[in-house]
Amino acid sequence: MTIAAFYDIDGTLYRDSLMIEHFKKLLKYEVIDPALWHNHVKHTHRDWLERIGEYDDYMIELANIYIEALKGLNKEKIDFIADQVIKLKGDIVYTYTRDRIYWHKLNGHKVIFVSGSPEHLVEKLAEKYGIEDYVGTKYLVDSESKFTGEVVPMWDSEHKNKAIKNFVDKYSIDLNKSYAYGDTNGDFSMLSQVGNPYAINPTKELFNNIKYDPDLSKKISIIVERKDIVYKLDTNVNTL
Repeated sequence: MTIAAFYDIDGTLYRDSLMIEHFKKLLKYEVIDPALWHNHVKHTHRDWLERIGEYDDYMIELANIYIEALKGLNKEKIDFIADQVIKLKGDIVYTYTRDRIYWHKLNGHKVIFVSGSPEHLVEKLAEKYGIEDYVGTKYLVDSESKFTGEVVPMWDSEHKNKAIKNFVDKYSIDLNKSYAYGDTNGDFSMLSQVGNPYAINPTKELFNNIKYDPDLSKKISIIVERKDIVYKLDTNVNTL
């Protein structure tokens, strides 16, 4: 049986959001209208930075605008800018999860990205870190390689569950001996399925759901990385 390590990307490995970085580059190169940021996303982003609004609200709004902005654009152009994002920003990752990738590889584990980020970005980051397999949110294209505006999401527990089941069947993975890394409630089911789950800088929602789950709270490790220090909370989260 194969031991795997399932990785969410945004907020778990990558220290921000690949979709946000891609969106910013599309604005910079004037591929999409800058008014999309100034008239829509800017205010939600400000609320999040000032801790007035929720990060998830910001991401949902941005995701909806991102989907609409890509509609009709050629995939080749989008892939070119995706390459630029990874070349310029691909090293902005958390030390802990990056080093764990290397540790898993040294131990012969199969590292797999399971991310809500657009698959055209997940693919590029997987190439950079030598990841053998991955799945992300699919942005569908038509016969002329133009984005249709339709997506197959990978940002929620339901779709991540299906993806993991497919990987288990594909590689004969032993989930009880496997690992998973995530930071938001969309990763809850992925963390619950493996024997060695890690919550990386978890959101309040994920933390609370872990705390009140008797099975997950007993086996999970909570990692907090700030600046150049990594904290591992070994205490049972039910006592926090």
